[in-house]
Amino acid sequence: MERSTIVRVHEGLHARPATRFVKLAKSFESEVEIVKGGKTVSAKSSVKLMLLAVKENDEVTVRADGADAIEAVEALIGYLENPHAGLEESGAQSEAAPPQPEAVRPAEPAPDAATEGEGLRGVAASEGVHLGPVFAHFPAQIVPSAQSLLPDQIETEIERLRAAIAAVQARMDAALADEGLAGGDRGIVAALRDIAADETLVGDIEASIREGFDAVSAVVAAAAKTAAEFGNVEDTYLNARADDVEAVGRQICLALLGQDEVDLASIQEGAVLVAEDIGAWDLARAPLKRIGAVVCGKGGATSHVAIIARSHGIPAVLGVGDQVMALKDAREIAVDGHAGRIFADPDQRIRAEFEQRMSAAEKERAALAGFQSFTPKRADGTVIEVAANLGSLEEIEAAKAAGAMGVGLFRTELLFMRHMHLPSEDMQAETYAALAKAFAPYRVIVRTLDIGGDKPVTAIDFPEEENPFLGWRGIRMCLDRPHIFKPQLKALLRAAIHGNVKVMLPMVSDIEEVRRTKALVDECAAELDLDGVAYARFDLGVMIETPAAVLVAPALAKEVAFFSIGTNDLTQYVMAADRLNPTVAALNDVANPAVMTAIEMTARAGVEAGIMVGMCGEAAGRPDLIPRFVEMGLTELSMSPASIPRAKKVIANLKARRVETDPGDAL
Repeated sequence: MERSTIVRVHEGLHARPATRFVKLAKSFESEVEIVKGGKTVSAKSSVKLMLLAVKENDEVTVRADGADAIEAVEALIGYLENPHAGLEESGAQSEAAPPQPEAVRPAEPAPDAATEGEGLRGVAASEGVHLGPVFAHFPAQIVPSAQSLLPDQIETEIERLRAAIAAVQARMDAALADEGLAGGDRGIVAALRDIAADETLVGDIEASIREGFDAVSAVVAAAAKTAAEFGNVEDTYLNARADDVEAVGRQICLALLGQDEVDLASIQEGAVLVAEDIGAWDLARAPLKRIGAVVCGKGGATSHVAIIARSHGIPAVLGVGDQVMALKDAREIAVDGHAGRIFADPDQRIRAEFEQRMSAAEKERAALAGFQSFTPKRADGTVIEVAANLGSLEEIEAAKAAGAMGVGLFRTELLFMRHMHLPSEDMQAETYAALAKAFAPYRVIVRTLDIGGDKPVTAIDFPEEENPFLGWRGIRMCLDRPHIFKPQLKALLRAAIHGNVKVMLPMVSDIEEVRRTKALVDECAAELDLDGVAYARFDLGVMIETPAAVLVAPALAKEVAFFSIGTNDLTQYVMAADRLNPTVAALNDVANPAVMTAIEMTARAGVEAGIMVGMCGEAAGRPDLIPRFVEMGLTELSMSPASIPRAKKVIANLKARRVETDPGDAL
């Protein structure tokens, strides 16, 4: 059984999506392969899969041979056609994307001309500046003994290898079970664990042992060989995976030798971590809140070390090369993560510059942090709710830390995508209830299942469609499949007893879709009554994301309790430009007058009907557009957690400006 498709996974099968793809492939008994450009590899090997360098928009073929071949191919094809595949749990930005989150990026002054051209230079891997004491991390290199094994020693050595690999995996499993591990770091550790268990890498090691090499020598050789393969791929992200393979190889060697890695737990507050090389596994376990900056001889902007540093707001300069050895004995280092510069034991002039820049950055961070508990209001006193867009319960902590005033969009499809089978009513009810309790008394708006188009689900059979974005998706599919829709509606009714659950329908284009949903809700409530299950009614709203919904917004407003404008799809449909097609990306701009007119029409209809009008598309967090949305009458803006503090600040400044220019508006 085989089938071809175009890969839609965002940024392609890099570490985290590759790990999840392999895990899915291993859930089937069939032998599964993936083919790209005439090259075929096992779909059950993370290393081989990453080396295939499958990118977004590549054409690939999935082949399977076995009892469950049809199911395997369909599931894996569905994964490849899902842009969010492998990224659902992190809530984080793409691994390959270098920018830092908007909310923690300080206003950065231009570099002082006095320091231009001075200091050591490397790769600017994570923005920010820092001046601090040196913490040198230069653990001893692994030196293989290169002993030859006797034939009767080989099986014992293989068992010793397997025990070492199991020990490394157990340590990584323990890290993954730690609730304190950040979502983005969790995905990286999971990818490293998968490398440690990769059948191709382990197979190469065992083959060397059978040839008479000791386990340590075999691991070093196999890791170096695989790392070299990654280094030869014409892809900077995959080049950086060579570091991951060598880091995993080192961990296995240390386990074989009965040694522990040098512990980073003793790093002092604000220290600059200086290393020739540091594995992502080691950095992810380090006390990251105490690290002021990272300087490394190896690595680049797409390495996992850089990704961890960016996600935690730690300035980093990597790829310094052999020059890093000259920093071992420095007492203090100034790190410029914007320009990729390092100054060892800086003179007073450079110290003064860095201290000034650090002070400015800290003031900016402090100013935004002050908005965590701030309640933004219009000049007339109306509260503007700044809420979070979430896809999983794992993202709750980050949203609350950012100051989210509830949830403006909870994407339930990600709950469905995680499982091979449809999630039960009980599982869904527990999830929605946990979300409601976490944000009480703020409201949480749960979007009913929005799949199809760019978001297929393995457990639901979708027909082949020439244009799935205009096809059977969202509320259209749900109303046609009550056996899928009703358990979700019942789960939402059960969760609504917490008092702050609201529900909205995606892809609405006809008033009758709302009325049919209301009838189903009544039916579900009656069934819960018969079963003696506690429930409560919820407010029902709709996402405004089709031109049809905009044009009938006045009539829709009479049927529902609120509107939430989904600018991602609304822009796509108004501009008739596929948002996944890079050749028409310029047309997908929410600031286009046509799209802004559609938003204004929707807002006017909602305001006149006296219902809440919000926005949950990416545009809700744009500082340049927020003032216009507020002027239109929107009273809720929902966005990624990283954008929340800045959005609150924009609204606060907007009110201040209005009071200053027209005091009467504030009365």
